Amino acid sequence: MTLSTDRLLELYRQLVLIRQFELRAIDERRQGLIPGFIHPYIGEEACAVGACAALNRDDVITSTHRGHGHLIAKGGDVRYMMAELAAREAGYCRGKGGSLHMTDFDLGILGANGIVAGGIPMAVGAALAFKMQAAASPNARDGARLRVALAFFGDGATNEGAFHEALNLAGLWRLPVVFFCENNQYGEGTPQHKQAPITQLSKRAESYAMPGVTVDGNDVLAVYEATQQAVERARRGDGPSFIEGVTYRYRGHYEGDPQVYRSREEVERWQARDPIPRFRRVLVERGVAEGAIEEVEGQVMALIEEAVAFARSAPPARVEDALHGVYGDTHNGAVF
Repeated sequence: MTLSTDRLLELYRQLVLIRQFELRAIDERRQGLIPGFIHPYIGEEACAVGACAALNRDDVITSTHRGHGHLIAKGGDVRYMMAELAAREAGYCRGKGGSLHMTDFDLGILGANGIVAGGIPMAVGAALAFKMQAAASPNARDGARLRVALAFFGDGATNEGAFHEALNLAGLWRLPVVFFCENNQYGEGTPQHKQAPITQLSKRAESYAMPGVTVDGNDVLAVYEATQQAVERARRGDGPSFIEGVTYRYRGHYEGDPQVYRSREEVERWQARDPIPRFRRVLVERGVAEGAIEEVEGQVMALIEEAVAFARSAPPARVEDALHGVYGDTHNGAVF
């Protein structure tokens, strides 16, 4: 795959930005800036960066409870993300959503979701809308360009009914959607081999008449290439695809998880395949100057410091605003 030096450095910048954001968020939680839980994405960065690199700004994604990496890879602003984690009014959801519910519709981020498999039907609904809009376009006869939806989810989600229902409709209606399974080997504390009778989850695509492929989820270029092919297929109107990125999370399911379900040796084996130093070596092999790489790393650290300062200086979310943005019927003063 031929990519310019600038494009390669941008992929590296995003990888490092996700890693450093997560590490700093963990530290700030320990120091009291961030309340509540954090589900770190550390180790899985190549999946988000490679997949989102194949999308356009007006394409959309749905995310998961481990969604910080997805948001950053799609263009999310780490200042608003850190402010949201810190329950500050300047955050993406005005400090009321926290880690699990960040959205940015302008960037096509339809939201992180705390429900396992919850974002998959949402992506299918968006893809259906894109297909209907293209069909109604004045340029429909000339082949209106299809926007694409991409759903991120974990291996555990492939055992949920919502996953199968969504893939069934997407295959039936040939919708422009990409299903991206981040197989990090565990559904919370349950190893993947205890969740499903198959080891290659991409085989499930066969049941829904769509191609399925398994890629090295720690190789950002392999992920990018696979996603690019799936996105091009969707834009042509040829329907959905399923990608399984085989990866691993280095931290626990949540920060504070005792991790009694796996060994230190297992974690160390996967850390030897860390996507960031691995891609850094690729850059050097392709002739990218060490100085340029170090400059990117410095820029990332400056962005993280700016994000923390922004969050610290922003006013806290107000109790009086708790119901602002909540819509529904009321009965005897209650909001439904």
